[in-house]
Amino acid sequence: MDHQNKKNSDNEETSELKVIIGMSGGVDSSVAALLLKQQGYAVEGLFMKNWDEDDGSEYCSAEQDMLDAKSVADALKIPLHTANFAHEYWDNVFENFLNEYKNGRTPNPDILCNREIKFKIFLDYAQILGADYIATGHYAQKTKKEGKTYLLKAVDNTKDQSYFLHAVDEKAFSKTLFPIGRLLKTEVRKIAEEHGLTTASKRDSTGICFIGERKFKNFLKKYLPAQPGQIESSSGDVIGSHNGLMYHTLGQRQGLGIGGLKGSDNSPWYVIKKDLLRNVLIVAQGTNNPLLFSNRLRVSDIHWINGISEEIEGKLAKGLSCNAKNRYRQTDQKCSVIKKRQGYQIKFSDPQRAVTPGQFIVLYQENLCLGGGVIEETWNV
Repeated sequence: MDHQNKKNSDNEETSELKVIIGMSGGVDSSVAALLLKQQGYAVEGLFMKNWDEDDGSEYCSAEQDMLDAKSVADALKIPLHTANFAHEYWDNVFENFLNEYKNGRTPNPDILCNREIKFKIFLDYAQILGADYIATGHYAQKTKKEGKTYLLKAVDNTKDQSYFLHAVDEKAFSKTLFPIGRLLKTEVRKIAEEHGLTTASKRDSTGICFIGERKFKNFLKKYLPAQPGQIESSSGDVIGSHNGLMYHTLGQRQGLGIGGLKGSDNSPWYVIKKDLLRNVLIVAQGTNNPLLFSNRLRVSDIHWINGISEEIEGKLAKGLSCNAKNRYRQTDQKCSVIKKRQGYQIKFSDPQRAVTPGQFIVLYQENLCLGGGVIEETWNV
């Protein structure tokens, strides 16, 4: 089909639309750029460098990522812009990340990075460059109905990234394209190979958004002073010591340095609580120890992507039935959401293991992402 006749889902002529895609130097954004060009859009790439604290270590891959993005852009014959949003990243994402650790919580900076950088600062910058849309290599989909844009899960359930996108405003989604949301990861790599893209076999990044894959303990130590303390069993016995509560999260098994205690069996120990006032890490034995589970949690606020409809508003008083994830890659868990004076209470049908304050709870109705919020506290009744 001629490019002049191609139209997008909003029935717009794609040849008249300029799309700037965030190119990370990975295979997903590479294929996304390729697909957009094939669909007839006027495509340009943008590589964001948002971390200037370069320690020259093996974990800093920004330079190589930039080279890979440039290689793909050259192969596709599209311009590649570069931008540095390090100041905005530090102020809007990284300071929150550090404050959460100071308060004994376990944050998820990738969610804030999407909300504050990729779908706000990047979107604003792209529009200054004349973009009609931005695009990313996220595994997600969207749909439009009665003037509203809705966020949907990706076709590939093993790669779906709607969990990380739930805090983004609907207005940003209306200006965003997700070219690979209907593809499986295996299909994405196959497309990259067929078109000879240098990123075809590049492994996926698993590090912190824009910071990369580093030895986390050493990295965190640079910004927060470690405060060693005691490790106690759930019955109050001192059974070890820790180097800092910030290095531990609920449900953690590895790295506790506990073993061979007199009077205890060989069952593994798990973190069940952090006592910030006493700087004590509390642990208990057993993979299925009841102290690891909770069936209720509280969030102070929920970001509803499409606002609260009258239907949802009416159900929140007695309990809105939906599904939820309290961590990425978790299967959907049945729950009900009730509006309270101090935010929202979420009740799970089945007790959940190691639900962690500071992490996000994300709500769904089938494939539709409703939104989510930060977990403040958990309990079991």
